[in-house]
Formats: sequence, structure tokens, C-alpha cells
Amino acid sequence: VQLQASGGGLVQAGGSLRLSCAAPTKIFSVFRTYSMAWYRQPPGKQRELVALISSSSAKTYADYVKGRFTISRDNSRKKVYLQMNSLKPEDTAVYYCNSQETTGAESWGQGTQVTVSS
Repeated sequence: VQLQASGGGLVQAGGSLRLSCAAPTKIFSVFRTYSMAWYRQPPGKQRELVALISSSSAKTYADYVKGRFTISRDNSRKKVYLQMNSLKPEDTAVYYCNSQETTGAESWGQGTQVTVSS
């Protein structure tokens, strides 16, 4: 699965960004069965889970983004979103979209850079 992430950029602390991740048309009929997630990799650190949304739209968030970030999905458009509010400099990272099929197979997007200035 070829995922396309977009929406990153440079924003001041306290600002907002909305990331989008699009899945290819060929998986339209099965996209709704996938769990989708956003991960991030801060400079010099390992990749970490930010938020996950299951096929039933159950949501899980890392503690450091709870109350600030919201993950959502639109199965009709084969997209998953990450609304990021009240951004902090420590949110600076490359953000990656991830999909997990019912078989356990995973796919990753190319990453989108989010930079939060203080």
C-alpha cells in the first residue's frame, strides 16, 4: 500500500496544523478494514506512536498529545487525518502515516516534516 502524507510545515508554538494521509484507489474496498496510525520521529530520536484509529474508529493517543491532537478517518475518501492544536516545539518531528491490514501487514507513508518554532 502506497500511502501519501501531506500537510506538514513550519508553525509557531501554539499554532495548528492538519496532516492528511491518502491511500491508493486500488484498496478502496478494503481501506475501512485497516487500522491507521500516525507516528513521528523527532530529531535524533526513535520513531514513536502518536495516535491510532481502528477499523471501528476506536482511538488511541500517546499521553503527550492527549487533548491537543485528534485523529480521524474518512473511509469514503480513503484518508486519515491528524489535527494538531496547541503545538509545542517538542512536537517538531517527521510525521509518518501507517496502515495495518487485518493480515498484520504494515505500510508506511513517506513522512512529512512538522517544525514548531518557539
